[in-house]
Amino acid sequence: MKNNTSTIKILSVMFGFFIMGFVDIIGISTNYVKNDFSHLTDSMVNLISLSCFFWFLVLSVPAGMLMNKIGRKRTVLISFAFHVLAMCLPLVTYDFITILIMFGLIGMGNTLLQVSLNPLVADVVSSDKLTGTLTLGQFVKAVSSFIGPILAASVIGSTLGWRMVFPIYVVLSGLAFIWLSLTPIEDKRSGNSVISISSTFGLFKDRYILAFFIGILVLVGVDVGMNVTFPKLLMEKVGLSVEDAGLGNSIYFLSRTVGAFLGGILLMKSSELKFFTYSVWIALVGLFLLCISTNVWVTLTCVAIFGLGYANLFSIIFSLALKRIPDKTNEISALLIVGVSGGAILPPILGVVTDIFKDQVAAIVLIAVIWCYLLWLIGIVRKTSK
Repeated sequence: MKNNTSTIKILSVMFGFFIMGFVDIIGISTNYVKNDFSHLTDSMVNLISLSCFFWFLVLSVPAGMLMNKIGRKRTVLISFAFHVLAMCLPLVTYDFITILIMFGLIGMGNTLLQVSLNPLVADVVSSDKLTGTLTLGQFVKAVSSFIGPILAASVIGSTLGWRMVFPIYVVLSGLAFIWLSLTPIEDKRSGNSVISISSTFGLFKDRYILAFFIGILVLVGVDVGMNVTFPKLLMEKVGLSVEDAGLGNSIYFLSRTVGAFLGGILLMKSSELKFFTYSVWIALVGLFLLCISTNVWVTLTCVAIFGLGYANLFSIIFSLALKRIPDKTNEISALLIVGVSGGAILPPILGVVTDIFKDQVAAIVLIAVIWCYLLWLIGIVRKTSK
């Protein structure tokens, strides 16, 4: 009976990672929106990413403070409510401003979710299983991200067109809210702990935490940048339609899904350092080949290689940071999620670069240059692992 209860707790939390993956619909949404409103430039349409991921910069630490006050589970439930509200907007009216507001609300909800869900995992599993479980959570998120573009393409012929994906997300977010609210989970946070803005950002005094924070900033910026750029790269290089190019993102997320699943299993027994090192180099090889490939199948293979390398890096960095200062779990989670604002910083820069060079390859080259930070981070991971 106890094992059944534990399984239900883990599954209810894992479903939260599925909801977390809804934010990745931003990549294909950007391309559909640009197709629907032809006057938008790359720089303008990439403001969608800014409207969403800006809130990770602004709300992450306040979300950590809220989580410390009301608990991790309640914060996750509030995040689900934000997702429901956001996804309803494009069903009422559809214009560029509405899309910006919708993704702004998704960004707020996803900020609350990412700040609180990772620590909530620590409430349902033992510390020695934390890295593997967080990686499996990323696997579930990757499944959600993989399904999104396929779902959007499959509903093109419906009354709402590609926007039919949003009522489906509303239902799933509502189910997640009900399931978790009915699941008893003990909050293991310290009742005497106090989170403040100064105490949270004071963690930057630890150079390892600072390095991990920048790592998250780079990872999410690159992920969102790739999510937004890759369909346009396919349209530019091989002349695919927006629907077919959007399915290219599903290849990226499928490779991340496979990589996260394998990582969730292997990281239960393998060295985090070795796994991190191989992953960074594999992803860099994928980026390099992506810059020079001209064939559609080779290009899809390259992004799949990158996705396999990328798949487990976020969870490894997050886990190492949480385990470095275990009594500051809530603060570290809030601080690291501030780094998710990298998704707001890099895409607009990529939009400017592609508008200047009139070439999506220029954006991939910039992504590869930024990725080199993770090569340096290998040394930090090595010292932390010791």
